[in-house]
Amino acid sequence: MMVRTHGPEDIREEPPPTPTATATATGDTKDVAGVVDSFEEFYAATFQPLMLQLYAYTADIDQARDAVQEAFSRAWPRWNNLAHYDHPAAWIRTVAMNVARSRWRRLRAARAHARFRRDDTTDGPTPDRVALARALATLPEKQRRAIILFHIADLSITEIAEQQGVAPGTIKSWLHRGRAALATALSDTETEETNA
Repeated sequence: MMVRTHGPEDIREEPPPTPTATATATGDTKDVAGVVDSFEEFYAATFQPLMLQLYAYTADIDQARDAVQEAFSRAWPRWNNLAHYDHPAAWIRTVAMNVARSRWRRLRAARAHARFRRDDTTDGPTPDRVALARALATLPEKQRRAIILFHIADLSITEIAEQQGVAPGTIKSWLHRGRAALATALSDTETEETNA
């Protein structure tokens, strides 16, 4: 098991905790600090000291609290085994330090990525594009679909007809009517903008 002694790069090996051989007359196993094996009692007695240790390790109280809470959440399903360790708090501390170290690594990787990543910005739509989108929205759905497939998707009249399940002449009709309606809608928009 790995335990960090000072900073992110200082790591020393620590043997895994061993089960204790001492037990009270009632059968409650105690660790060296005398905490009985109730998880709630153990949590109440060790959370604050462990958080302070992690705060000294991370220099960030929120990160320390999060790491210790994460370690306790991992300990909960294993508590029947951990309660018999000589130092269950050492297991919690090791896990919390590993959690903090993992977060440092992710943060360091994110910062390195951010240094080399260039933010691409995209200009917003031009007034002409906004006007075209509004005008297209006024067309009947079949005419709008035919215009988009022909002019934007670059499909042929035959391909559109096959896709829509109609005759090519029907597509030509939808395109003709759609273009006429679109021209009217766009000229009305230009007239409104000129008068405004």
